[in-house]
Amino acid sequence: MPVSPESRGREFTARSVITGMVLGGGLSLCNLYTGLKVGWGLSMSITAALMAFGFWKVMAFGFRTRGLTIYETNLAQTAASSGAAISSAGLVAPIPALTMLTGQTLAWAPLTAWVFSVCLVGIVVAFGIRRQMLVVDKLPFPSGLATGETLKEIYAMGSGAMARVWMLTGGAVIATVIKLSEHLASIPRWPLPWQLTPRAGGALEKAGHTSITFGNLSLAIEPTVLMYAVGALIGVRVGVSLLVGSVLAWGVLAPWAFNNGWALPGAMDPSRSWYNQGLQWLLWPGVAMMVTSAVTSFGFSWRSVANAFRGSGKGGAESDGDLATPAARTWFLTALVIVMALSVALQVAFFAIAAWMAALGVLLTFLLALVAARVSGETNVTPVGAMGKVTQLGFAILAPGMPAANLMAANVTGGAASQCADLMHDLKTGHMIGARPGYQYIAQTCGALAGSIAGSAAYLILVPDPKTQLLTDQWPAPAAASWKAVAEIFMKGIDALPTGAMQGMVIGGLVGIVLAVLEKMLPKGVRIWVPSPASLGLAFVIPAYNSFSMFIGAAIAWALSRWVPNWSTRFLIVFASGLIAGESLTGVGLAIEQIFGGK
Repeated sequence: MPVSPESRGREFTARSVITGMVLGGGLSLCNLYTGLKVGWGLSMSITAALMAFGFWKVMAFGFRTRGLTIYETNLAQTAASSGAAISSAGLVAPIPALTMLTGQTLAWAPLTAWVFSVCLVGIVVAFGIRRQMLVVDKLPFPSGLATGETLKEIYAMGSGAMARVWMLTGGAVIATVIKLSEHLASIPRWPLPWQLTPRAGGALEKAGHTSITFGNLSLAIEPTVLMYAVGALIGVRVGVSLLVGSVLAWGVLAPWAFNNGWALPGAMDPSRSWYNQGLQWLLWPGVAMMVTSAVTSFGFSWRSVANAFRGSGKGGAESDGDLATPAARTWFLTALVIVMALSVALQVAFFAIAAWMAALGVLLTFLLALVAARVSGETNVTPVGAMGKVTQLGFAILAPGMPAANLMAANVTGGAASQCADLMHDLKTGHMIGARPGYQYIAQTCGALAGSIAGSAAYLILVPDPKTQLLTDQWPAPAAASWKAVAEIFMKGIDALPTGAMQGMVIGGLVGIVLAVLEKMLPKGVRIWVPSPASLGLAFVIPAYNSFSMFIGAAIAWALSRWVPNWSTRFLIVFASGLIAGESLTGVGLAIEQIFGGK
C-alpha cells in the first residue's frame, strides 16, 4: 500500500502514542489475568486497533476533533500490543516460579525495571532482524497480516467499522455484568453430580474416605465467561483436546494417584476441590507432555531455523528504520550495547548472577530471537515453551543448583525472544500499510514501558504471596508451574519427585513426542483428528472446569461458524475479545477491591 509523503496524513502524534500506552497498560492486565488462569497470553493487536479507532471516532462526534488516520491507529495499536504482551516477559512464568522456589520477590520499581529491560532486548533484536524478515524474505507473519487487513478494512468500510467497535464494547459490558453478578451473588460452580468409590484397601479407604466426588476432582461447570471466550478463539481441535485431557487427568489418573497414596487427598468435604493436592502429581506428566511436544514441533521447523541464519540475500532497501543505512546501523549498535549493559547490570544486582553468565544469556537471546521470529513468521506459532526450556537447560549446565540463574537468565533469553517474535507481527502490519518503522520502534518502547508499569503493579497486587496463592483453583498459573517444575528437576534431581511421577513423566513425554510427530506427518485431512499434545498436557495442570468451559466455548464458536458464517467472520473474534477484556479487567478490579477492602 504505497503512500506518497503528501497524502499520508498524520502519523507520529502524541495522541496516537498516548492512546496506545493507555490501552497497552489496560490490556496488559487482561493478559496477566488470563496468563495466571490458563498460562498463555492473547494477541491484542486487532482489539487495540478497534478500541483506538472507535474511541477517537466517538471523540470526533462530540468534541470537534478528528479521528485517527490509519497510520495513527497503527501506532496506537503497535504501542498497545507491545504493552499487552508484557506477560511473556516473565510475569506469569519465571518470576512467580522464582518466588515459589526461593521466596525472593521484587518490589514494584525493580520489578518494573526488570520486565522493561527484557522487553527492550526483544525490541532491539526486532530492529536488527526486521529488514531480513519482512523486506528480503517477505515472511507472511499471519497475525500481523490479519491486523493489517483489518486496518485497511475499517478505513474502507466507514460506518460499518463502528459495528465491530460496538460488538467489542458489547462483549465487554456483558462480561462485566456477568462477573459482577457472579461476585455479588456468590454464584458457585456446579460440580457434576457423580462420585467414585475408593479402591478397597487403597490409601483413600485407609484414610477414612468413603467416596471421591466429582467436585473433589474439579469436574464441574463454572459460570465465568472468560474461559468460554478463550475457547471461542482457540478452535474446536484444541477445545476437544482439553476435554479429553481433563477427563483423563482428573477423572482417571487423579483418583488412581489418590488411591495409591502418590497424592494426599484433601478434606472430607464433597464440595471441596482437591485440585492443589492432585496437581502435585499430575503436574509432572502434564509438563513432560507440554515440553516434549513443544520441542518436537520446533524440531520440525528446522528449515525455518536454517533459513533464519541463511536468508535469501536479496531484496530492496528502505531508508527509514533499516540496517541498510549508516545512521540506522549506528543507532542499532548503540541501542544494542545499552540494553545489553542494562540487562547484565540488573541480573547481577537483583539475582546475583555472574556477569559473564548474564552477558552470555543476552547474546544467546539474539540467536533464539532469530529462530523464534522465523518460526512465528512462517507458522504464526511463537515457540515460547521450547525457547524457555532450551535456555533453562543451558543454564542448568552452566549454573547447576542455582534456581535464580536457571530462571532469570532464561527469563531474558526466552522472554525477549518471544517478545521479539510477537512484535515482528506489528512491524508486518506497518510494512503492509507503508508506515515508518522508526516510529513503530518508538511506539513499541513506549507501550512496553506502560505495560511494565501497569502489569508489574497488578501482579504484585493480585498475587502478593505466590507460594500460597498460585497453583490453586483461583490462580492455576500453569506456565509458572512448568518453569518451576523444570527448575526443580535441574536443582534437586529426580529423587525429589513424588512416587510414580517419574514413570508418569516418561509416559507423558512419549505421548507428547508421538502426537507432535503425528500432527506434523499425517495428511492434513487426518491430522485434525490428532489431539493437540500441548493442550492435553495443559489439561493436566489446570482445573477440569476450566477445560470444560473452553471446550464449550470452542463448540459454540464452531457451531456459529456454520450456522451464521457471515456474522462469525465479522464479529465472532471481536465479540470474544470483548468478553475476555471485560471479565479480565473486572476480575482485576474485584481482586484489588477485596485486597484493599480487607475482605
